[in-house]
Amino acid sequence: MAIVLRDVVKRYTDRDGTSIAAVDGLTLEVPDGVCLGLLGPNGAGKSTTMRLLTAQSRADEGTINVLGHDIPREAKQARALMGVVPQTDNLDEELTARQNLEVFARLYRVPRAGVRAAVDRALEIAHLTGRADARADKLSGGMRRRLLVARGLVHSPRLVLLDEPTVGLDPQVRADLWGLIAGLRASGVTVLMSTHYIEEAERLADTCALMSRGRVIATGSPADLIADHAGDRVEEHEGPPERLAEVEGLAHRAGLPTRRTGPTVSVLRAERIPPSLADNLANGDRVVHRAANLEDVFVMLTGETVD
Repeated sequence: MAIVLRDVVKRYTDRDGTSIAAVDGLTLEVPDGVCLGLLGPNGAGKSTTMRLLTAQSRADEGTINVLGHDIPREAKQARALMGVVPQTDNLDEELTARQNLEVFARLYRVPRAGVRAAVDRALEIAHLTGRADARADKLSGGMRRRLLVARGLVHSPRLVLLDEPTVGLDPQVRADLWGLIAGLRASGVTVLMSTHYIEEAERLADTCALMSRGRVIATGSPADLIADHAGDRVEEHEGPPERLAEVEGLAHRAGLPTRRTGPTVSVLRAERIPPSLADNLANGDRVVHRAANLEDVFVMLTGETVD
């Protein structure tokens, strides 16, 4: 396993002295060579988990092992083997793209004779060879994001941690980064990616771990999670609140799960709706049938409302 967390707890103290468990009994395994998508709403514990893996925070309970090294005791050895791409852009804006990479190559002890080749390789992976000598503050938002990824790869790590890698980016830039991440996955690098974008996880992750309230509540491939929790098809009903509540009641009495989205309610596992119930469910509603997806699973398991 590239990453193993066992019964990990991390508590913080609120301003009023209340103890809050940001991570609460977290157990997770990430095999070598896979891309694992870490999914969860705000406050689920994703960013805290990333900080624990890099020893920026220390667990109050439990054990953490990264690439065979116990954290935090052997954090320095583990960090030398991993690349970290933070959510926040912290590039040195006064340096060029190449210089930013050279600094990190030396910090990660890339042999002096191999620094140039390592930097050139990272620039090529991030499609920034033509902008190698441009200052970071002259790069577009998408280029800066790619440079952050390149910086995390300059020492050829075995494991890459991506914390919300495409948050706030335009769809075109996000798609560009998806190609970069897919390339890492194809080359055998282990990737742990926290994300809010369900489509991102569905497209890139071999396995997903859904977090809620500081612990993992479900794991599996996107296809397996959909099959286990949402079924093949979804029936979406649009109508006034009282009608949506009626549809939910009918579905629940038939043993069918539902999820609410604004002015619609979705009945999951719609392929199991018995003929005797179908007319009562429709009853003049505007109804759309579609394939189930990972977002259905996410909302159903982590909740329809934000705490």
